[in-house]
Amino acid sequence: MPIEACLPLRKISRRRLLGGSIGAALSAAAMGAPAIARDRARLRLGYLHVVAVDGQILTGLDRGSFDREGIDFDLVEFNTGLEVVQAMAAGKLDVLSAGAVISSLLPRGGYTAFLVNDIEIATAQLWVRPDKGVRTFADLRGKRIATARMTTAHIFLDRALRANGLSATDVEIVNSNMSTAVDAFIAGEVAAVALWVPFNIAVREKVPGAVKLVDASAYYPQSAVVGGWVARQDYFAANRDVFARIIRGWADANDHMLHNGKAAAGALQKNYYPQASLADIEEALAAQKMFSSREWKRLYADGTVARWLQQVSDFFVTESALAAATPATQYFDPSLYLATI
Repeated sequence: MPIEACLPLRKISRRRLLGGSIGAALSAAAMGAPAIARDRARLRLGYLHVVAVDGQILTGLDRGSFDREGIDFDLVEFNTGLEVVQAMAAGKLDVLSAGAVISSLLPRGGYTAFLVNDIEIATAQLWVRPDKGVRTFADLRGKRIATARMTTAHIFLDRALRANGLSATDVEIVNSNMSTAVDAFIAGEVAAVALWVPFNIAVREKVPGAVKLVDASAYYPQSAVVGGWVARQDYFAANRDVFARIIRGWADANDHMLHNGKAAAGALQKNYYPQASLADIEEALAAQKMFSSREWKRLYADGTVARWLQQVSDFFVTESALAAATPATQYFDPSLYLATI
Protein backbone atom coordinates (compact mmCIF):
# COMPACT_ATOMS: atom_id res chain seq x y z
CA MET A 1 0.00 0.00 0.00
CA PRO A 2 1.50 3.02 -0.86
CA ILE A 3 2.86 4.90 2.07
CA GLU A 4 4.51 7.85 0.47
CA ALA A 5 3.11 10.68 -1.59
CA CYS A 6 4.46 11.50 -5.00
CA LEU A 7 2.14 14.19 -6.30
CA PRO A 8 1.41 17.46 -4.50
CA LEU A 9 -2.03 17.97 -3.04
CA ARG A 10 -3.85 20.95 -4.48
CA LYS A 11 -4.13 23.69 -1.89
CA ILE A 12 -7.52 23.57 -0.20
CA SER A 13 -9.11 26.69 1.21
CA ARG A 14 -9.88 26.78 4.91
CA ARG A 15 -13.61 26.95 4.22
CA ARG A 16 -13.47 23.90 2.00
CA LEU A 17 -11.21 22.08 4.39
CA LEU A 18 -13.04 22.73 7.61
CA GLY A 19 -16.62 23.18 6.46
CA GLY A 20 -19.15 24.75 8.79
CA SER A 21 -22.80 24.76 9.72
CA ILE A 22 -23.78 26.97 6.78
CA GLY A 23 -21.79 24.78 4.41
CA ALA A 24 -23.46 21.70 5.87
CA ALA A 25 -26.93 23.13 5.29
CA LEU A 26 -26.09 24.15 1.72
CA SER A 27 -24.52 20.80 0.94
CA ALA A 28 -27.49 18.93 2.37
CA ALA A 29 -29.91 21.06 0.38
CA ALA A 30 -27.90 20.54 -2.79
CA MET A 31 -27.95 16.78 -2.26
CA GLY A 32 -31.68 16.77 -1.59
CA ALA A 33 -31.17 15.72 2.04
CA PRO A 34 -32.44 17.50 5.15
CA ALA A 35 -29.93 19.58 7.07
CA ILE A 36 -29.52 18.10 10.54
CA ALA A 37 -28.61 20.38 13.42
CA ARG A 38 -25.92 18.79 15.55
CA ASP A 39 -22.72 19.60 17.35
CA ARG A 40 -19.86 19.66 14.89
CA ALA A 41 -16.64 17.80 15.55
CA ARG A 42 -13.22 18.86 14.30
CA LEU A 43 -10.43 16.33 14.09
CA ARG A 44 -6.80 16.49 13.04
CA LEU A 45 -6.54 13.92 10.24
CA GLY A 46 -3.10 12.76 9.11
CA TYR A 47 -2.96 11.06 5.73
CA LEU A 48 -0.83 10.21 2.69
CA HIS A 49 -1.58 11.65 -0.74
CA VAL A 50 -2.02 8.35 -2.57
CA VAL A 51 -5.30 7.31 -4.17
CA ALA A 52 -5.51 4.09 -2.13
CA VAL A 53 -5.35 6.20 1.05
CA ASP A 54 -7.04 9.51 0.34
CA GLY A 55 -9.51 8.54 -2.39
CA GLN A 56 -12.48 8.32 -0.02
CA ILE A 57 -11.33 11.35 1.99
CA LEU A 58 -11.10 13.67 -1.01
CA THR A 59 -14.23 12.28 -2.64
CA GLY A 60 -16.07 12.76 0.65
CA LEU A 61 -14.91 16.35 0.92
CA ASP A 62 -16.10 17.08 -2.62
CA ARG A 63 -19.49 15.45 -2.07
CA GLY A 64 -20.04 16.96 1.35
CA SER A 65 -20.21 13.45 2.82
CA PHE A 66 -18.38 14.36 6.03
CA ASP A 67 -19.83 17.86 6.18
CA ARG A 68 -23.37 16.49 6.32
CA GLU A 69 -22.33 14.34 9.26
CA GLY A 70 -21.01 17.38 11.13
CA ILE A 71 -17.38 16.35 10.71
CA ASP A 72 -14.65 18.89 9.96
CA PHE A 73 -11.08 17.78 9.24
CA ASP A 74 -7.86 19.66 9.72
CA LEU A 75 -5.96 17.79 7.01
CA VAL A 76 -2.27 17.15 7.65
CA GLU A 77 -0.47 15.59 4.69
CA PHE A 78 2.64 13.46 5.25
CA ASN A 79 5.20 12.15 2.80
CA THR A 80 5.83 8.77 4.43
CA GLY A 81 3.97 6.30 6.57
CA LEU A 82 6.67 6.51 9.21
CA GLU A 83 6.03 10.23 9.59
CA VAL A 84 2.29 9.83 10.01
CA VAL A 85 2.54 7.10 12.66
CA GLN A 86 5.18 9.10 14.52
CA ALA A 87 2.87 12.12 14.52
CA MET A 88 0.08 9.96 15.94
CA ALA A 89 2.39 8.55 18.61
CA ALA A 90 3.43 12.11 19.53
CA GLY A 91 -0.20 13.14 20.05
CA LYS A 92 -0.25 15.51 17.07
CA LEU A 93 -3.18 13.76 15.37
CA ASP A 94 -6.64 12.58 16.40
CA VAL A 95 -7.00 10.10 13.57
CA LEU A 96 -4.93 8.90 10.62
CA SER A 97 -5.50 7.16 7.33
CA ALA A 98 -2.59 5.24 5.82
CA GLY A 99 -1.60 2.00 4.15
CA ALA A 100 0.22 -1.06 5.45
CA VAL A 101 2.17 1.05 7.94
CA ILE A 102 -0.82 1.06 10.30
CA SER A 103 0.05 -2.56 11.05
CA SER A 104 3.42 -1.44 12.42
CA LEU A 105 1.78 0.94 14.91
CA LEU A 106 -1.21 -1.08 16.07
CA PRO A 107 0.63 -4.07 17.62
CA ARG A 108 2.40 -1.70 20.01
CA GLY A 109 -0.86 -1.17 21.90
CA GLY A 110 -2.92 1.89 22.73
CA TYR A 111 -4.45 2.34 19.25
CA THR A 112 -7.64 1.19 17.54
CA ALA A 113 -8.21 0.42 13.87
CA PHE A 114 -11.89 0.94 13.06
CA LEU A 115 -12.19 1.42 9.29
CA VAL A 116 -10.50 -0.17 6.26
CA ASN A 117 -10.16 1.63 2.92
CA ASP A 118 -9.28 -1.14 0.50
CA ILE A 119 -6.95 -4.00 -0.30
CA GLU A 120 -3.78 -2.99 -2.10
CA ILE A 121 -4.14 -5.84 -4.53
CA ALA A 122 -1.69 -4.63 -7.19
CA THR A 123 -0.39 -1.30 -5.94
CA ALA A 124 3.04 -2.78 -5.19
CA GLN A 125 5.19 -3.73 -8.17
CA LEU A 126 8.69 -5.06 -8.82
CA TRP A 127 10.45 -3.52 -11.83
CA VAL A 128 13.78 -4.73 -13.24
CA ARG A 129 16.29 -3.56 -15.82
CA PRO A 130 17.30 -6.16 -18.45
CA ASP A 131 20.19 -3.86 -19.40
CA LYS A 132 21.56 -4.55 -15.90
CA GLY A 133 21.32 -8.30 -16.43
CA VAL A 134 17.98 -8.90 -14.72
CA ARG A 135 15.13 -10.58 -16.55
CA THR A 136 14.00 -13.20 -14.04
CA PHE A 137 13.91 -13.70 -10.28
CA ALA A 138 16.98 -15.92 -10.52
CA ASP A 139 18.90 -12.98 -11.99
CA LEU A 140 18.18 -10.92 -8.85
CA ARG A 141 20.60 -12.92 -6.70
CA GLY A 142 23.38 -10.61 -5.57
CA LYS A 143 21.74 -7.57 -7.17
CA ARG A 144 20.77 -4.24 -5.55
CA ILE A 145 17.04 -3.58 -5.14
CA ALA A 146 15.84 -0.12 -4.12
CA THR A 147 12.73 0.28 -1.97
CA ALA A 148 11.40 1.97 1.16
CA ARG A 149 11.77 -0.40 4.10
CA MET A 150 8.85 -1.10 6.44
CA THR A 151 6.32 -0.15 3.78
CA THR A 152 3.85 -1.91 1.52
CA ALA A 153 6.56 -2.21 -1.12
CA HIS A 154 8.94 -3.84 1.37
CA ILE A 155 6.30 -6.36 2.47
CA PHE A 156 5.55 -7.18 -1.16
CA LEU A 157 9.25 -7.56 -2.03
CA ASP A 158 9.81 -9.93 0.88
CA ARG A 159 6.89 -12.13 -0.23
CA ALA A 160 7.87 -12.05 -3.88
CA LEU A 161 11.43 -13.11 -3.11
CA ARG A 162 10.30 -15.95 -0.84
CA ALA A 163 7.75 -17.16 -3.38
CA ASN A 164 10.58 -17.47 -5.91
CA GLY A 165 13.16 -19.27 -3.79
CA LEU A 166 15.04 -16.20 -2.59
CA SER A 167 15.27 -14.21 0.65
CA ALA A 168 16.43 -10.77 1.69
CA THR A 169 19.91 -12.17 2.33
CA ASP A 170 20.24 -13.17 -1.34
CA VAL A 171 19.93 -9.55 -2.52
CA GLU A 172 21.06 -6.13 -1.35
CA ILE A 173 18.11 -3.98 -0.32
CA VAL A 174 18.87 -0.28 -0.70
CA ASN A 175 16.62 1.65 1.67
CA SER A 176 15.38 5.20 0.98
CA ASN A 177 12.18 7.13 0.50
CA MET A 178 10.30 6.02 -2.61
CA SER A 179 11.16 9.06 -4.72
CA THR A 180 14.87 8.44 -4.17
CA ALA A 181 14.47 4.71 -4.81
CA VAL A 182 12.78 5.32 -8.15
CA ASP A 183 15.36 7.95 -9.11
CA ALA A 184 18.13 5.43 -8.39
CA PHE A 185 16.44 2.87 -10.64
CA ILE A 186 15.97 5.38 -13.43
CA ALA A 187 19.61 6.43 -13.16
CA GLY A 188 20.76 2.80 -13.40
CA GLU A 189 22.26 2.77 -9.92
CA VAL A 190 20.22 -0.32 -8.99
CA ALA A 191 19.00 -3.25 -11.07
CA ALA A 192 15.51 -3.38 -9.57
CA VAL A 193 13.00 -1.35 -7.61
CA ALA A 194 10.03 -2.41 -5.50
CA LEU A 195 7.56 0.47 -5.67
CA TRP A 196 3.89 1.32 -5.43
CA VAL A 197 1.67 3.13 -7.90
CA PRO A 198 1.78 5.84 -9.13
CA PHE A 199 5.62 5.71 -9.07
CA ASN A 200 5.39 3.17 -11.91
CA ILE A 201 4.42 6.03 -14.21
CA ALA A 202 7.89 7.61 -13.99
CA VAL A 203 9.56 4.23 -14.52
CA ARG A 204 7.50 3.50 -17.63
CA GLU A 205 8.16 6.93 -19.10
CA LYS A 206 11.88 7.23 -18.33
CA VAL A 207 13.08 3.64 -18.65
CA PRO A 208 11.28 2.23 -21.71
CA GLY A 209 13.20 -1.04 -21.48
CA ALA A 210 12.22 -1.70 -17.87
CA VAL A 211 10.12 -4.80 -17.19
CA LYS A 212 7.47 -5.24 -14.51
CA LEU A 213 8.45 -8.63 -13.15
CA VAL A 214 5.43 -9.06 -10.88
CA ASP A 215 2.87 -7.12 -8.85
CA ALA A 216 1.15 -7.90 -5.56
CA SER A 217 -1.91 -9.45 -7.24
CA ALA A 218 0.17 -12.61 -7.74
CA TYR A 219 -0.02 -13.22 -3.99
CA TYR A 220 -3.66 -12.29 -3.34
CA PRO A 221 -5.58 -13.19 -1.22
CA GLN A 222 -2.99 -15.14 0.76
CA SER A 223 -0.88 -12.02 1.19
CA ALA A 224 -3.52 -9.30 1.17
CA VAL A 225 -2.32 -5.91 2.44
CA VAL A 226 -4.91 -3.51 3.79
CA GLY A 227 -4.78 0.09 4.92
CA GLY A 228 -7.24 2.15 6.87
CA TRP A 229 -8.08 4.49 9.73
CA VAL A 230 -6.58 4.48 13.22
CA ALA A 231 -7.25 6.51 16.37
CA ARG A 232 -5.85 6.49 19.87
CA GLN A 233 -7.69 3.86 21.87
CA ASP A 234 -8.86 6.21 24.62
CA TYR A 235 -9.95 8.92 22.15
CA PHE A 236 -11.90 6.40 20.08
CA ALA A 237 -13.65 4.98 23.14
CA ALA A 238 -14.65 8.44 24.36
CA ASN A 239 -15.97 9.66 20.98
CA ARG A 240 -17.80 6.73 19.40
CA ASP A 241 -20.58 8.96 18.08
CA VAL A 242 -18.03 11.09 16.24
CA PHE A 243 -16.38 8.04 14.71
CA ALA A 244 -19.76 6.61 13.70
CA ARG A 245 -20.34 9.83 11.76
CA ILE A 246 -16.92 9.49 10.11
CA ILE A 247 -17.85 5.94 9.11
CA ARG A 248 -21.12 7.14 7.55
CA GLY A 249 -19.34 9.89 5.63
CA TRP A 250 -16.69 7.45 4.44
CA ALA A 251 -19.35 4.95 3.34
CA ASP A 252 -21.12 7.56 1.21
CA ALA A 253 -17.86 8.48 -0.53
CA ASN A 254 -16.72 4.87 -0.90
CA ASP A 255 -19.98 3.70 -2.47
CA HIS A 256 -20.05 6.69 -4.80
CA MET A 257 -16.55 5.75 -6.02
CA LEU A 258 -17.68 2.17 -6.66
CA HIS A 259 -20.91 3.03 -8.45
CA ASN A 260 -19.61 6.05 -10.37
CA GLY A 261 -16.04 5.06 -11.13
CA LYS A 262 -15.46 7.28 -14.17
CA ALA A 263 -16.87 10.38 -12.52
CA ALA A 264 -15.00 9.75 -9.26
CA ALA A 265 -11.70 9.22 -11.08
CA GLY A 266 -12.26 12.37 -13.11
CA ALA A 267 -12.94 14.48 -10.02
CA LEU A 268 -9.86 13.14 -8.24
CA GLN A 269 -7.67 13.84 -11.26
CA LYS A 270 -9.05 17.31 -11.89
CA ASN A 271 -9.18 18.54 -8.31
CA TYR A 272 -6.35 16.77 -6.52
CA TYR A 273 -4.01 14.97 -8.94
CA PRO A 274 -3.54 17.49 -11.76
CA GLN A 275 -0.07 16.18 -12.65
CA ALA A 276 -1.50 12.73 -13.38
CA SER A 277 -3.68 11.80 -16.35
CA LEU A 278 -7.17 10.37 -16.01
CA ALA A 279 -5.77 7.03 -17.20
CA ASP A 280 -3.20 7.15 -14.39
CA ILE A 281 -5.93 7.64 -11.76
CA GLU A 282 -8.04 4.88 -13.27
CA GLU A 283 -5.02 2.59 -13.20
CA ALA A 284 -4.39 3.44 -9.54
CA LEU A 285 -8.02 2.68 -8.68
CA ALA A 286 -7.83 -0.62 -10.57
CA ALA A 287 -4.75 -1.58 -8.53
CA GLN A 288 -6.76 -1.52 -5.31
CA LYS A 289 -9.68 -3.78 -4.48
CA MET A 290 -12.65 -1.92 -3.05
CA PHE A 291 -15.87 -3.29 -1.62
CA SER A 292 -19.20 -1.60 -1.02
CA SER A 293 -19.86 -0.47 2.53
CA ARG A 294 -22.31 -3.36 2.95
CA GLU A 295 -19.88 -5.93 1.50
CA TRP A 296 -17.28 -4.82 4.03
CA LYS A 297 -19.72 -5.80 6.80
CA ARG A 298 -19.27 -9.49 6.00
CA LEU A 299 -15.47 -9.19 5.91
CA TYR A 300 -15.49 -7.37 9.25
CA ALA A 301 -17.91 -9.81 10.88
CA ASP A 302 -16.33 -13.10 9.79
CA GLY A 303 -12.82 -12.13 10.91
CA THR A 304 -11.34 -11.74 7.41
CA VAL A 305 -10.17 -8.16 7.95
CA ALA A 306 -8.56 -9.06 11.29
CA ARG A 307 -6.66 -11.91 9.59
CA TRP A 308 -5.45 -9.59 6.83
CA LEU A 309 -4.27 -7.04 9.39
CA GLN A 310 -2.57 -9.74 11.45
CA GLN A 311 -0.51 -11.12 8.59
CA VAL A 312 0.88 -7.65 7.88
CA SER A 313 1.51 -7.04 11.57
CA ASP A 314 3.41 -10.34 11.74
CA PHE A 315 5.85 -9.00 9.15
CA PHE A 316 6.43 -5.75 11.05
CA VAL A 317 6.73 -7.52 14.41
CA THR A 318 9.40 -9.80 12.97
CA GLU A 319 11.28 -6.96 11.27
CA SER A 320 11.29 -4.77 14.39
CA ALA A 321 11.76 -7.63 16.87
CA LEU A 322 8.82 -6.41 18.96
CA ALA A 323 8.74 -8.53 22.12
CA ALA A 324 5.07 -8.18 23.11
CA ALA A 325 2.60 -7.51 20.32
CA THR A 326 -1.13 -6.77 20.56
CA PRO A 327 -3.01 -9.12 18.19
CA ALA A 328 -5.32 -7.79 15.49
CA THR A 329 -8.34 -9.33 17.21
CA GLN A 330 -7.72 -6.80 20.00
CA TYR A 331 -6.58 -3.70 18.12
CA PHE A 332 -9.19 -3.93 15.34
CA ASP A 333 -12.67 -2.96 16.54
CA PRO A 334 -15.35 -3.83 13.94
CA SER A 335 -18.27 -3.29 16.31
CA LEU A 336 -18.87 0.39 15.55
CA TYR A 337 -18.83 -0.18 11.80
CA LEU A 338 -21.21 -3.14 12.10
CA ALA A 339 -23.58 -1.09 14.26
CA THR A 340 -23.40 1.97 11.97
CA ILE A 341 -23.69 0.56 8.43
